[in-house]
Amino acid sequence: MLRATVRIELKKGVLDPQGVTIKNSLVDMGYPEVGNVRSGKVFVIDLDVDDHDKARSILDEMCTKLLANPVVETYTIEELQ
Repeated sequence: MLRATVRIELKKGVLDPQGVTIKNSLVDMGYPEVGNVRSGKVFVIDLDVDDHDKARSILDEMCTKLLANPVVETYTIEELQ
């Protein structure tokens, strides 16, 4: 059994209205130090496999087929343990 953390983020240059709204709200709440905010998604996925290469291949496939929109998002497999 392996556990992976997958981070999905918008590509640079892609407008992030949710991030802008959060940034503006934080500034309005009294946090003027906040610069830019970018939103994203994090998935923690357990796989019933023991081979790291196989797990990475499965995760790549999951990301390209469902979890990330390759036109506007990038994904990173951060942990595989």
